[in-house]
Amino acid sequence: MQIFRDMAGLNAGLAALRADGGRIAMVPTMGALHAGHMALVTRARALAEHVVVSIFVNPTQFGPNEDLAAYPRREAEDAALLEAAGVDILWAPGVEVMYPQGFATSIRVAGVSEGLDGAARPGHFDGVATVVARLFGQVRPDVACFGEKDYQQLSVIRRLVADLSLRVAIKGVPTERDRDGLALSSRNAYLGPRERALAVALPETLVTAGEAISGREDVPAILAWATRYLIDSGFDSVDYVALCDAGDLAPMTVLDRPARLLVAARIGGTRLIDNIAVNP
Repeated sequence: MQIFRDMAGLNAGLAALRADGGRIAMVPTMGALHAGHMALVTRARALAEHVVVSIFVNPTQFGPNEDLAAYPRREAEDAALLEAAGVDILWAPGVEVMYPQGFATSIRVAGVSEGLDGAARPGHFDGVATVVARLFGQVRPDVACFGEKDYQQLSVIRRLVADLSLRVAIKGVPTERDRDGLALSSRNAYLGPRERALAVALPETLVTAGEAISGREDVPAILAWATRYLIDSGFDSVDYVALCDAGDLAPMTVLDRPARLLVAARIGGTRLIDNIAVNP
């Protein structure tokens, strides 16, 4: 596996891959890789002959009171995992490469970015859309894989690609979970033993609420119950529990089409998100 940190090296490495023939799949990450990321790499390897993974902790998607400085960084360990998985290129640029002096462009994807995490974290998805568009411009992949755990992010990227006619196929990959059902996340590392034990209430609440909604129980009442249950189970606060259209993330009060049940809640200072599909 080759590791590149500047555009000249990346361009040379990509040219060699293209000369070899075949498609290029990309997996954008912020590092601190876990089994969920590696599932994306496995999917990418099944979709293309060559795989490029990026690691870049993107400052523009962090708010002023969020954990940019504390975000886990362990490139050497990540690189070893990626090399063992057969990745061709690790693209690991610094901030000065991603956002050089004079960089003045920001991309905003309206609609799908405005509720849920978009409301709780103003400007977050502008940072996501901008960095992903920049990564796609640098790597020019044929296909890119993103996890369904960050379902709103996946929806934003799909809208970005459609609206800008970008020539990259976006593939969503199902959420990887721990044995007790908690979605794998780099932020799980912030949880202490007690918080980790209590956090299992998040996926349990989603499953119970999803089954009730599929059973035609009252949607607003179930969402209110889910919020109360998370607080009673030890979460400090709940940003949202929402049933949304699986395509455009419009809020739903009746389950009459494919939907997504999404939640964001905080425990011990750590903000966790999760979601599941809910169908009529």
